[in-house]
Amino acid sequence: MTVNADTERFRSEADKYAAYLETPEGRLRLELAFANLQEFLPTPSVRRSLRALDLGCGTGANGLRLARLGFQVTLADSSPAMLDIVSRAARDIGIMERITLKHGNADQFDTLFRGESFDVILCHNVLEFVDDPVTVLRSAAQALNDPAAVLSLLVRNRAGEVCKAALLLGDLPMAEHNLTAEWAQEGLYGGRVRLFAPESLQAMLAEASLAATAERGVRVLSDYLPTSLSRSDEYERIFALERKLGSRPEFAAVARYTHCLARRAGPVLKGGA
Repeated sequence: MTVNADTERFRSEADKYAAYLETPEGRLRLELAFANLQEFLPTPSVRRSLRALDLGCGTGANGLRLARLGFQVTLADSSPAMLDIVSRAARDIGIMERITLKHGNADQFDTLFRGESFDVILCHNVLEFVDDPVTVLRSAAQALNDPAAVLSLLVRNRAGEVCKAALLLGDLPMAEHNLTAEWAQEGLYGGRVRLFAPESLQAMLAEASLAATAERGVRVLSDYLPTSLSRSDEYERIFALERKLGSRPEFAAVARYTHCLARRAGPVLKGGA
């Protein structure tokens, strides 16, 4: 992430973010995305270890899941506090030998990972905060190991922000604003967050020489369930329903997040060429 007033909060409030990921909403965001990703993971090879990158890893939950599956995983984040959480978790589950930690933000991709390549790259809730999403996507495309390598991209869905403002917050002016806004207000920390519409996301992927293999919605209805229904007690049923809804385009269109699985579409163009 870029080091500026909007993203500095991620450095100083790592524990707050870690606590959020333990809530049903946070767990759904992580676990639905990982379940989607598992459908497209490269097949292990006896010739070499598979390598993964978790870019803007936060607490590293999904990157560590890949390490437990046998991947060699690099976890990168701009927050030393986040990387400390990752390191403690890796030690606790005994997989330190499978992980590498890097301090830096996504805008520094070329410097951080020059000459490196990966079979899987996670870029979850990172493009919402960087200065130039296409540059980050182009760098990620260049770092994919081969045409079978997978980029897992999770971004804030504009339609989901419209529904959240209207249905969850009851803020109709905000809902109308979010219909066309490039930026919205991020709920956990109070800063701004970039919104993505399907057409703009596809254009960015194409500009970065990437093509979507699949798209899923993450958190379609769970944010709007009545308070009488326990998100914790009914978590497994909610998860199963969300998996079904997220795979159907008519429901995925209004999900809080869009999850795109992409591969290289051809030679990656350098810079703005």
